[in-house]
Amino acid sequence: MTSISDPETLALAKALVARRSPTPDDGGCQALIGERLQRAGFTLEPMRFGDVDNLWARRGGTRPVICFAGHTDVVPTGPEDKWHSPPFMPTVRDGMLYGRGTADMKSSIAAFITAAEAFTSDHPRHRGSIALLITSDEEGVAVDGTVRVVEALRARGEKLDYCIVGEPTCVSRLGDTIKNGRRGSLSATLIVNGVQGHVAYPHLASNPVHLAAPAIVELTQEKWDDGNEYFPPTTFQISNIHGGTGATNVIPGELEIECNFRFSTARTLEALKGRVHEILDRHELDYRIDWSLSGKPYLTAKGDLVDAVSKAVREMTGYAPELSTSGGTSDGRFIADICPQVIELGPLNATIHKVDECVAVADIENLHRIYYGTLVNLLKKL
Repeated sequence: MTSISDPETLALAKALVARRSPTPDDGGCQALIGERLQRAGFTLEPMRFGDVDNLWARRGGTRPVICFAGHTDVVPTGPEDKWHSPPFMPTVRDGMLYGRGTADMKSSIAAFITAAEAFTSDHPRHRGSIALLITSDEEGVAVDGTVRVVEALRARGEKLDYCIVGEPTCVSRLGDTIKNGRRGSLSATLIVNGVQGHVAYPHLASNPVHLAAPAIVELTQEKWDDGNEYFPPTTFQISNIHGGTGATNVIPGELEIECNFRFSTARTLEALKGRVHEILDRHELDYRIDWSLSGKPYLTAKGDLVDAVSKAVREMTGYAPELSTSGGTSDGRFIADICPQVIELGPLNATIHKVDECVAVADIENLHRIYYGTLVNLLKKL
């Protein structure tokens, strides 16, 4: 294998981290990525939507198509004087690369690029196609990023076969965890109506807090499903609740409740909504509810992609990764609409979004090798 040397992969990670890119600013990262991919024979298609820069790059015109997906935007640094070195000055210290975005997820992107460069150099007549989908709108509202690129690809009938999202997935050591799915996220704002009045004359009012209380208890105690082999049971949480004017002598006329479901493929969106309405209707509440879906659940069962990535991890580390669907949402939820097999694999997630975010220097090259090995396993030379 003619692999890119350790310093080059590390150097690329440093170059990306040095570009200040708080969401949705790309900071010039995609221009650097594009230059390297173009030299490796990729066709570039920048896609700008609103204030968001996206890059679709592809090498090859046949299937199967394996896509690496990631984001160049980062979360705010927090107080920069709390960092031991400036957050956008990538610094190696005690075997760790420090800087905002090192773990989430510029090291993954660097490993994507160098793995693709090495693989296409070693296997110029590989079967299928390699693609990259890079956005600068993952850490923010995520409305003009990956979801818009997926819409554009779907509109012209372009499909993917396999996708690896470079999110930081590992817990204790590189390669220990592959995310093969994510729970869906469904939020709701529930308004329960009552009649405002004086607390001394409750017979002239109707307290929505009192009216809703039994329904709230039932919602919190409901068993929504049992989960399945890959997902835990669906959870329901109330995140905010408000009623009243702030005065102690006024019965509120309205109660507002904000809540969220994290749900699996064991329960449909329609079934969740329907059950909530059943409970509220049975308690004869005067209410309205506004639903907001931020992500559907998706699952990639054991198959070609999981096998290929797991094999590459074993060859690199000597141990088998565990499959997990834990955590929040990721851009995998959008990509799953045009790709039947989506997994996430990246570096350790212990320091993401924290002051002094970092990743082990050794893990950067090892991640490159895992991505390279996955390409070998899926797109062997003709």
